[in-house]
Amino acid sequence: MSTPRLQHRVAIVTGGAQGIGAAYAQALAQHGAKVCVADLLDGNAVAQAIQSNGGQAIYQRCDVTDSASVQAMVAATVKAFGKVDILVNNAGLFANLQLKPLLEIDSAEWDKVMAVNVRGIFECTKAVVPEMRKQQYGKIINIASGTVFKGPPMMLHYVTSKGAVVAMSRSLARELGDDGIRVNTLAPGLVMSEGVVANPAWKGAIVANNVASRAIKRDALPEDMTGTLIYLAAPESDFVTGQVLVVDGGSVMH
Repeated sequence: MSTPRLQHRVAIVTGGAQGIGAAYAQALAQHGAKVCVADLLDGNAVAQAIQSNGGQAIYQRCDVTDSASVQAMVAATVKAFGKVDILVNNAGLFANLQLKPLLEIDSAEWDKVMAVNVRGIFECTKAVVPEMRKQQYGKIINIASGTVFKGPPMMLHYVTSKGAVVAMSRSLARELGDDGIRVNTLAPGLVMSEGVVANPAWKGAIVANNVASRAIKRDALPEDMTGTLIYLAAPESDFVTGQVLVVDGGSVMH
């Protein structure tokens, strides 16, 4: 029997309690990683599901916009599993956002999206880098969006935040390369996660038009993202850093 690709690796998945984040956490565990499910929402069910399938996981409540909460989450992971090898910066605001024009986005909503989607990645990365430097190895996978390359209207704060994620990832890849830390970006298209399905904004023509723009014309599911995630987390991508991989069925080609 072959050795699991992520055996002896320890991963943190922010926003791991539901949707795509839960799929990421479970996929990492299936490939042998020990996983911290980090979320403001209760992630115990995801951690317990991993344990029931023979994996190792913990749930740690975490607000990615709160430095102390993030530091406590990393400390809990190290206490449970001894180190951190992989960080998946998945926590973000999208599924609950309403599509609206520029003039209807107020400053408070703009700031909230930026705090979670951009500063949250900064806080989590800042907290794990000292642990990764100890071993001169790490994988940071930041979750952006295919919208960065399409520039759709009616979601300016979200698209702007994800553009910042791409830029931040490139800069981090340069800064952390000598520490053996790889930083890459996974950019999903519109994924029919439970949160998206529950949002009335993502119904009818807007979804149909999105699917029609793809080379592979079907809905995207959370499980469609996990193969690329595992590649970026695994040793096979150790010579890959600063890159963006769009996973959207070929709607974006760059």
